[in-house]
Amino acid sequence: MNENQLLEIITEYFKEKIFENHKINSLKTHSKLKSYKINPIIVKYLSKILEDNFTAIGIAKALYYPRILGTSINTSFGTRIQNMFVELGLAEGSLIKGMDIEFTDKIDNRKKWCQLKSGPNTINSEDVNPLLKKFTTVTNLARTNSMNLNNSDLILGVLYGEEDQLSQHYQKIDKQFPVIIGKEFWHRLTGYENFYDKLVSNLDQMILGLDTEDFFKKGYIALAKEIEDSDLFDFE
Repeated sequence: MNENQLLEIITEYFKEKIFENHKINSLKTHSKLKSYKINPIIVKYLSKILEDNFTAIGIAKALYYPRILGTSINTSFGTRIQNMFVELGLAEGSLIKGMDIEFTDKIDNRKKWCQLKSGPNTINSEDVNPLLKKFTTVTNLARTNSMNLNNSDLILGVLYGEEDQLSQHYQKIDKQFPVIIGKEFWHRLTGYENFYDKLVSNLDQMILGLDTEDFFKKGYIALAKEIEDSDLFDFE
């Protein structure tokens, strides 16, 4: 398929599998009280700073906002994109433990074994050594099995961002194994040099045109109703 076709397919994938799914889960799962582990003291405080009172709607917002605006979509993002690469034939799921995908690099035509990360600040200091250990284990495995593989064939692919945004933790990994971010990563994966920039532009247009159906508000109001009817809180 050509570049424009691939852009359209990936943009639609984001819309259906990431954004629409987020909407469905927000209403189906995250608006249900049973999906939360509640610290009653903290949520009362959060209700107070959100609504200047201890109310069902304040509790609902304290639970719902961080889940919907942070955890639920960020957790699924990387996994969804990984699945997309495989479904579209841009990569294969890796059979090697510790690697996410394998693909033929469209710049140097060498096979790459890749672990995926979302953005330039998505690992912590304690992640560095385990990641390096995973890559070193694969290197040793390759030597044992006489695979045609060198360190530059094991990469950490970062889906969005610029090279100068990479945290010091990524920079430490990059000294031993390449960390490929944003534009260069998508170029190596798709073969189209400006694919990343065009994809960002396409996604911007698509997002602006989304019909949210006010699902965010519907979700926390439904949650507030459950909170009102529950025995967990006394609003008297």
